[in-house]
Amino acid sequence: MKPIRNISLAVAAAVALLVAVSCGKKVEITDYSIIPEPEYMVQKGRTFTLTSSTRLCFENLGRNTPTAKYITTSLRRMHVRPAFIGSPSNDCIIFALNDTVNPELGSEGYLLQVRPEGIFISANSETGIFYAFQTFVQMLPPDITQTTYRRITLPECTILDKPRYSWRGSLLDVCRHFIPVKEVKRHLDLMAAYKLNKFVWHLADDQGWRIESEQYPALNDVGSWRVNRSDYPWGSAPPPAPGEEPTYGGFYTQREIAEIVAYAAQRHIEVIPAIELPGHCSAVLAAYPSLGCSGQPYTVAVGPCWPPSALLCAGNDSTLLFLDSLLDEISTLFPSEYIHIGCSQAWFGNWEQCPKCQSRKQRLHLRSEEELAGWLVTQVAAHLARKGKKVMGWDDMIDFGTPPTDAAVTAYRGDSLTGIALRLSSGVVAAPSQWCNFDTYQADTAHHPTAFPGQLTLRQVYNFDPMPPGIPAVLRPLLWGGMCVLWTDYIQTYHQAEYMLLPRLCAFAECLWSPADSKDWDRFRHKTEQHKNRLQAEGYTPCRGSFKPVVTKTADGSALIVTVTTEVEGTYVYYTTDGSEPSPESALYTSPLHLQPGTLLRTLSLYHGQPQESVYDYRL
Repeated sequence: MKPIRNISLAVAAAVALLVAVSCGKKVEITDYSIIPEPEYMVQKGRTFTLTSSTRLCFENLGRNTPTAKYITTSLRRMHVRPAFIGSPSNDCIIFALNDTVNPELGSEGYLLQVRPEGIFISANSETGIFYAFQTFVQMLPPDITQTTYRRITLPECTILDKPRYSWRGSLLDVCRHFIPVKEVKRHLDLMAAYKLNKFVWHLADDQGWRIESEQYPALNDVGSWRVNRSDYPWGSAPPPAPGEEPTYGGFYTQREIAEIVAYAAQRHIEVIPAIELPGHCSAVLAAYPSLGCSGQPYTVAVGPCWPPSALLCAGNDSTLLFLDSLLDEISTLFPSEYIHIGCSQAWFGNWEQCPKCQSRKQRLHLRSEEELAGWLVTQVAAHLARKGKKVMGWDDMIDFGTPPTDAAVTAYRGDSLTGIALRLSSGVVAAPSQWCNFDTYQADTAHHPTAFPGQLTLRQVYNFDPMPPGIPAVLRPLLWGGMCVLWTDYIQTYHQAEYMLLPRLCAFAECLWSPADSKDWDRFRHKTEQHKNRLQAEGYTPCRGSFKPVVTKTADGSALIVTVTTEVEGTYVYYTTDGSEPSPESALYTSPLHLQPGTLLRTLSLYHGQPQESVYDYRL
């Protein structure tokens, strides 16, 4: 009876698939919206139709490799279940690792061709195959995982693509607010979709320690938890009351960390752990107060700490022993070549008053607390080097003196610091806060959830160039790429984090992947609307964008030529110039206006037929 039962199940599955296919929709794609924009893409007149009879072939790539498994699993999620064949044929999707290296593709590039006889994808590496698949997914209907399509007709095209920069990063802070494993994986999926490859996981700060430590259990029993102040606006929470139980927080077990690292690796993402030293150590000192200068008790911070005075004692030999063994433990959890050790915003008042720190400074003939911090960082770097690891830190590390040999710098304080870092370090990742901090508002603050003060619109992100002007050619290879940063001070859930990331992360990805001279704001703005639909279909929550018109004016004799543009494609702007309130019955902006200086231009934006945000006034 057992064989009959299995046959019945197989028949039932086949019937279900046939029913699904027969009931599926048909769609004809007319144009591709790929983010990040490929280096070269040309679309032609013929087509290929993907159906239930289309087959799948892996050449020089085993079906059980992580990338092949990812592709087949993803295709099943999209209701595309092609049968495997051993060699290429017509009506086939072919993923091929090149026998001979194609120098045009490098280590991450790919060639993707849609032809009438099939889809052909080749690359020099599995990474290139993976990125080609991400592009292929974006060629399919936005709701591909929710809808079964019987026939998908794709325009013929050729794409030759590779990244501009090799280091394309995203930092996610899980210290201010803990983010569960399932949602960290969602973040990795988002990164993979847009070809980002470095996940900087910010795991230790004043507000919590998030790594399970078998050697130092108090880091988790004490340092991973703080009193619950989630009902208070960030920065307004009262300090812990005597005897109040810490219940807010959490940490990742070593098993969960291994799970995240493996999940990321299948998506060709490197996980780089980020901690903070010597400052921003309230959580560490709450667990082990003897590591501080005074030995007095600390509490895990419930909000921002300024000045950031929770420093590890640089004069205490036990601090070095603690760091050595703790970093050994962290090193075993993360295969990454680098560990990000922070070094940001240290306030040295405690060291100035600490006899041990002053004694250490005198014995080493150091002139300042900054140099003492540099010595401590050098000790950490030397220990990690013996373990085959290197340090990365914020550009505050430069304030401590020349960074250790092989240290990399994350430059966040602007182009000038990026230039200095390029001259002093072995490699630089550009993350200037004015372009890369996604914790600020994306649009008018009155119409969006509370965020960090400041505004960074989608268009501003799209204007980001990691390479500062005037950098000598000899130093340019040392700029590895860039990193967007999401501090979660005002972000309590990953649902809210997605809102802050999207669609700005799409713009950022194009800045790092696509050639600088190929960027086109109008084209990107059009693509963004398609990707919002795709992201929403996948359950993400992108911000709709800024609906405040951008008004520019140029002199034309005694008058002005006034141009009105909008960030979101499909926005209609109605206006008045007589001081009256604009409405959908007012004049619609269609071309530049000729107005007199001093005119009050009042605008109202409509999107999908609905008024957006406010009436905005511009005195010309």
